[in-house]
Amino acid sequence: MLKVDIKIRYDDLKIDSSFSVPAGTGAALMGPSGSGKSSILSVIAGFYQAQYSEIYFQDQRLDALGPAQRPLTILFQDHNLFPHLSVWKNIAIGLNPRLQLSAAQNLLVENSLEWVGLSGMQNRQPGTLSGGQQQRVALARCLARDKPLLLLDEPFGGLDEIRQQEMRELIKRLMQEKHLTLLLATHQAEDARQLCDQVIDVAAVR
Repeated sequence: MLKVDIKIRYDDLKIDSSFSVPAGTGAALMGPSGSGKSSILSVIAGFYQAQYSEIYFQDQRLDALGPAQRPLTILFQDHNLFPHLSVWKNIAIGLNPRLQLSAAQNLLVENSLEWVGLSGMQNRQPGTLSGGQQQRVALARCLARDKPLLLLDEPFGGLDEIRQQEMRELIKRLMQEKHLTLLLATHQAEDARQLCDQVIDVAAVR
């Protein structure tokens, strides 16, 4: 179970959000641009300090841990790929910052490339890929990390409708196989319909 109680304050902006997500299910954060969806994910991941936060996952308090210690992986809107690293290294760095992988980790990287339809592109640089392909590299890195809590921030922007549907089906399958808990920030009702068991409305107050 993921339990979240967050209070975020920017200058004249107030975001209060409290919700829970049963383990192995998905929840969609939905609201207009600027409503605070990305901020909530950043607080849960440990990359932004809220004025108040109490976050538990599987009875472990996450806000007492550093970002690297939290049992989660996050996909940001801007991909966060390293332009000087190959596709393979961009995925591998999520498993080991020194890029020294075990045989099992190498297999995870290979599998993740296959999952997102990028087999054979492991030596390409991000700058040679389309925006949609870069998004799939970032998603592959998330999947290779194999954490029980998956945070996705508008994960299918830049993908055509066919690839969007393929990625939804992939994530749904992996949720079932690995008993992943999903928290998805999206403005697309189809994402929420196919991947999530509940919708959480997010609305910042000014």
